[in-house]
Amino acid sequence: MVSEETLTSTAAPDRVAPALAQAQPQPEREVEARAGSTRAWTTRLVIVGIVLTALNLRPAITSLGALLEEVRAGLGMSGSVAGLLTSVPPLCFSLFGVMAPRLARRFGPAAVVCAGMVAITVGLSIRPYVGGTAGFLAASALALMGIAVSNVLMPVIVKRWFPDRVGSMTGLYSMALALGTSSAAAVTVPLTEALGGSWRPGLALWAVLAAAAVLPWLPLAGDRGARTAERAGAPSAPVRDEGPALRITRSRTAWALAVFFGLQATAAYITMGWMAQIFRDAGVPAGTAGLLLAVTMVMGVPLAFVIPRLATRLPHQGPIAAFLGVCGLLGYGGLYLAPAEGAWAWALLIGIANCSFPLALTMVGLRARTGAGVVKLSAFAQSAGYLISIPGPLVVGVLYQHSGGWGLPLALMAALLLPQVAAGVLAGRDRVVEDEAAR
Repeated sequence: MVSEETLTSTAAPDRVAPALAQAQPQPEREVEARAGSTRAWTTRLVIVGIVLTALNLRPAITSLGALLEEVRAGLGMSGSVAGLLTSVPPLCFSLFGVMAPRLARRFGPAAVVCAGMVAITVGLSIRPYVGGTAGFLAASALALMGIAVSNVLMPVIVKRWFPDRVGSMTGLYSMALALGTSSAAAVTVPLTEALGGSWRPGLALWAVLAAAAVLPWLPLAGDRGARTAERAGAPSAPVRDEGPALRITRSRTAWALAVFFGLQATAAYITMGWMAQIFRDAGVPAGTAGLLLAVTMVMGVPLAFVIPRLATRLPHQGPIAAFLGVCGLLGYGGLYLAPAEGAWAWALLIGIANCSFPLALTMVGLRARTGAGVVKLSAFAQSAGYLISIPGPLVVGVLYQHSGGWGLPLALMAALLLPQVAAGVLAGRDRVVEDEAAR
């Protein structure tokens, strides 16, 4: 007599599976089906949240860059004060970004990002109408606070929810960020003209996009992270599971990454704040200058998807950092020699150079072994990096006002690319911060 066990083991697989499925209790199958549906729904929601968040991380800055001359006139700003205004973003990113890990441990990353989107919405809604330079700066700081915590937590969310797709998800996030950056630069001036020519509604309109980014995080905001990650199909990574204390400042790679991040941020915020003005001073019409800034930013859309995927396949990311630096040197040289004649070429080259940002984000995920390491490395590299970048836009504004031209500011921007490349080569070495900190 053949036993049930023997029959099961020798039966054809296509007969066993249906039999086992029929033997499985109906309630269990329904629970598993609901769990699978929940995981798929949560994964899609997180992806939508990541994309909408990334779209909102730069319009507060590039929309202002496109209308900087009108804002200066409307608020009575000097060139030095305008330089201070362009230095506010990295200052806020440094001050508020360091708070992100602590807030994420207490409330969960999704809740913090949701609150960040609310802060962006409120800040962008009120800043054109509060009156005076001080009020404008304060409302801008509120929006930038929301951007700061989201900046730090995006690599953490990608690592936690998509641990096996860090390169592709970082590319998607970086591509959406570049799209939001370039869109704000391209359409702010036409939208302002369509709304009657006043810069105030032209700036305030970007609050609508920020409000849309609040919605996908609301269902996730009550979860601390690990449970949501499990339902999304990712390995569980409790927020408070930090393991042994990681002294991130003992890692040379962490410092190199912070310097690389800071110098690329310096170049990015000088570009976003001043590049349209450089073209306008060269005789380029305001609308065309905004389009040139948009071209610079839109280069990040395809390259922000390609570079992270390429970086994750290379053992050393230094050559990518060096290539991007060379493109920047060529672009700055062209702006000095023939700003109007070769404007489109210089905009393309500087746009390629500004893709150091997705490279830096990718290296944050590659240079740490654990989720806790990514949190600390992201917070340290971005907070220290943005602190490094604070003087750059301000110095450019002062040099521009006192020299009466763009020769000295462009020379400074080109000179800063040399240590940026060196730091990128050091940060790109194949090692992790946990090992360096332990030594």
